[in-house]
Amino acid sequence: MSRRRSLGPKKKLALLLSAATVAGGGAFVMAATSNASPPAATTKSAANSTVCQGLATALGNNERFIADQRANPDAQSQARIANREAVIAQIKVQQEASGCAVGESAQGSQPAQPEQPAPSQPAAGGQEGQAGQDGQAGGGAAAGEQVCNGSTVTLSGEAGAPAASSNQFPAGTKLKVTNLDNNKSTTVEVTSVSGSCVLLNNAAFEQVREPGKFLIRRAVIEKVG
Repeated sequence: MSRRRSLGPKKKLALLLSAATVAGGGAFVMAATSNASPPAATTKSAANSTVCQGLATALGNNERFIADQRANPDAQSQARIANREAVIAQIKVQQEASGCAVGESAQGSQPAQPEQPAPSQPAAGGQEGQAGQDGQAGGGAAAGEQVCNGSTVTLSGEAGAPAASSNQFPAGTKLKVTNLDNNKSTTVEVTSVSGSCVLLNNAAFEQVREPGKFLIRRAVIEKVG
C-alpha cells in the first residue's frame, strides 16, 4: 500500500511566499517599464540641420543690424532696433517649433564690404573713381548684372508685402533672386538696410523657398532696376 507524502504547514507557507515573490517581481518590472519616461527629444543645431542653419543665419543678420544701428545711430535707429528685436523674438519662436537650439546665431551671409580708402588722385572726369567704389560695394552695378556672388539668402522674419533689405544697395533698388535648387524667382525692391547683401522678408522668401528650408545656398541675384 503506497503512502502519500503530505507537505507540512511550514513547507506550504514557504511555497506560497515564493510564488508571491515571483509574481510581485514581475508586476514591479512591468510597472517600471510602463512608467519609464520617453527619451528627451534631441535639440538640433545649425551644424546638422539646414532649417536650423537658416534660422540661425537670420537671427545673426538681425543681431548684426542692431549692433550696427547702435554703433552708428541716427534719428530712426531706435525704431529700427525695436522692429528688429520683434523679428528676433519671432525667429526664436520658429527655432523652438523646429526643434532647433533657441537663440543660436550664425552669420552665413556675405559680410559687409570694408570701406575703401579715397584715391589720392581724382579720376578723370571726377566720376569714374566714385563709380568704381560703388561697383565694389554693389550699388554701382548695371541693370541685369549678377551681384552678391557666393552669398546665401535667408529671411529677415519681417512681415509685409514682398521686399528685401541690403547692406549694399540703396532703397528703391530692384533685385531678382533665383533659387537654383527649384528654379523659382522673385523680383523685389530694397526697402531697408540689413546686415547682408540681400535679405528677403517672409513674403518674398516664401516665393522662392523649398518646403521646410530657411536657407537658399545656391542663389543667383541680379540687379534689375
